[in-house]
Amino acid sequence: MTEAAIIDGKAFAAKLRAKVGREVEALKSSSDFVPGLAVVLVGEDPASQVYVRNKGRATDEAGMNGQEFRLPDTASQEQVLAQVAALNADDAIDGILVQLPLPDRIDSGAVLDAIDPAKDVDGFHILNVGRLSTGNEALVPCTPLGCVMMLKDRLGDLAGLEAVIVGRSNIVGKPMAQLLLAEHCTVTIAHSRTRDLAAVCRRADILVAAVGRPEMVRGDWIKPGATVIDVGINRIERDGKTRLVGDVAFAEALSVAGAITPVPGGVGPMTIACLLHNTVTAACRRRGVARPNIE
Repeated sequence: MTEAAIIDGKAFAAKLRAKVGREVEALKSSSDFVPGLAVVLVGEDPASQVYVRNKGRATDEAGMNGQEFRLPDTASQEQVLAQVAALNADDAIDGILVQLPLPDRIDSGAVLDAIDPAKDVDGFHILNVGRLSTGNEALVPCTPLGCVMMLKDRLGDLAGLEAVIVGRSNIVGKPMAQLLLAEHCTVTIAHSRTRDLAAVCRRADILVAAVGRPEMVRGDWIKPGATVIDVGINRIERDGKTRLVGDVAFAEALSVAGAITPVPGGVGPMTIACLLHNTVTAACRRRGVARPNIE
């Protein structure tokens, strides 16, 4: 039996970042501006610091104007909101990203909704959520955007395919459903209370696992030849070692699926690449400039 093709998110992301870099160079030459991305980090969370450092490196490599704003763990909600307001007013900044999670005492929803929707490159503002759900132009959450890019690269036209998304989060599951609807898929959102979840998954030509439970989706849940997008990143102990696994039992899925994203190296690298992509999108829309036509 033929094994599933591996969808190399790391390679795809590298190509997308390179394309964004060429777009930035074209904008510098033709429109005389540099897209600007500001990242706000509150506190000393080690994982968040790594993410912010990686985002900063990718921003620099793309030739963008990247800025970091670090606030202490003791910062109040008013201080965070004041920082967001200052970035909203800064015309050199096209994208604002507030690194999550924020300290428990800070209302994350209030902070995200304070970001100018035109600069909301995470796509979390309620106006962008509403625009996406009604089929209007919006800034789209990075992870599902990257998933759809990889699906279209792999499958071409997605129209008419049956897609099942396991997970209903605001960050991945729901926007993923909206994006696939826009591609004319038939979409089902499944979750922990779905009856006979395995049977629902077996209908899918496209199966997206975004539930946050290690290896929950088994090989016999997958329709032969289906394309599987594994969004999960779970740290587990196995054979005395710590390792990362997805929401799909990868070894089992390999003998059934037509194509699958690995963990790590699948969806994860696309998130930062799509953040850069969104920043160029925001920069062009804010200035009424056409996005450079670069392949």
